[in-house]
Amino acid sequence: MTAAESGRAGEQAVARYLEAKGYRVLEHNFRVREGEIDLIATHRDMIVFVEVKQRRSAAFAFPAEAVTAKKRARLRAAAALWMADHGEVPARFDVVEVFQGLSDKAPRIHHIENAFM
Repeated sequence: MTAAESGRAGEQAVARYLEAKGYRVLEHNFRVREGEIDLIATHRDMIVFVEVKQRRSAAFAFPAEAVTAKKRARLRAAAALWMADHGEVPARFDVVEVFQGLSDKAPRIHHIENAFM
């Protein structure tokens, strides 16, 4: 499996995970010049912009640590453009870590709500 295929599989696993928790996924891979948002969902009365980070393990670093200040700024800018087209509503940014093992086992998912502002 290529890195791109693995990334898509991780995002699909997160979408299923969120839907099982009562979220409604609105968009996958929203792309604008300013950046990309992996998933956009609603939960209760809130828009949730989701960044998915996948790793095989946390031996080197936790996946969420890859969401740098520069990445957060790009996510905020992309979210602002999305909201300009869809209306201003309460929103938050979540990071979902996916730990994909080497076997065919289901990935382990760690959801960080309100990961940053």
